This record gives sequence, structure tokens and C-alpha cells, in this order.
Amino acid sequence: MNQTGNYSAFYVKEPFKETNLGANTAHDFCYYNTLKMWKGKDSTFPFVDSHNKNYSVRDDSSWDTLRNRLRERLRGSKNIVLFLSSNTYESKALAEELEYGINVRGLPVIVIYPDYGEKTDIANGKEIKQYIKTLWDKVPTFKKYMCDVATIHVPMKQSLIAMALEDKDIMVSTMKMGRFFY
Repeated sequence: MNQTGNYSAFYVKEPFKETNLGANTAHDFCYYNTLKMWKGKDSTFPFVDSHNKNYSVRDDSSWDTLRNRLRERLRGSKNIVLFLSSNTYESKALAEELEYGINVRGLPVIVIYPDYGEKTDIANGKEIKQYIKTLWDKVPTFKKYMCDVATIHVPMKQSLIAMALEDKDIMVSTMKMGRFFY
């Protein structure tokens, strides 16, 4: 399978209740939409949306249907883009995405911290800041498997996200193990 996509993972509150706006009302979903907006405004922005590569799922789809679609999208991805904000919690779907994507598929992870806009917000010299590490506790599956793949930690800044998306060390076929940050 051609692994060219960036799989976006984000928290959506469960049980998910369908509204006129659907998932668009979910806080972390807005950050995913930001990546799509950047791509729409600039075709050279290196985001390849794995969610556009197969059939859509409706908000009221069965768990089996949803899980199968998520896994199919992950199989076509070169990495996972995880949005980790102060509003993020581990839902059933997010745990499934991370368990299958990291533990089974070995996909590296680009962690985007939407609450922060500068490199210095993420790390101090060679060390990731403690309040960033505290966010990992909100997503236990990520915390459990993050050392098994390459991870890069970036603030919500378009230029840094573009660099991370193009970084060969954070792609499954050319991954370099370690924890990185810009």
C-alpha cells in the first residue's frame, strides 16, 4: 500500500452526538481544519490528508465501520499528526487510532500543541518542558507507545508544522528513532 498520507488524530467527545455542524464543533477538530485550510490556500503546504483517501464515515456509523475506516486510513499513512491541547482527552476512537497506528503499524508521530505558538513554549534547550509532558498523561495510549517510534513536538505554527511534515525522520519508511522538537 502507498503510504503517503498524514493521518490526523484528535479528540472528539464521546458519545458523539450528531448536530448540523457534526464534528466541526469539536475543539480539537478545528485544528485539523486549519491544516486543510493552509493546504487549500497554498498547494505547496506539505499536508496530505489521509482522511480524504477512502470512504467517509457518518457520525452515527457503527464502531466496527468506524474502526475499519480508521485502520484503512492508517495503513495508507506515513505518519500520525496528533493534536494535543488542553481540551484533549483519550476517547475510544483516539485510543484505537494510536494503538493501531503506533503499536501495530509503527507510524511516527508529529505532535502539534495548539495552545502554544513558539518553539520555546515546547522545549528549553534539549529538554521538553514539564507542562508539555503533563499533557501526555491525558492520552495514555500515546504516552505508552511514544518511545517505540520517532516523535516530533511542535507548536501550532505553520512554518514549523510544514518542516515537520517534510522531515524524513518522521516518516515510517525512513524513520529515525528519537524524540525531536523544533
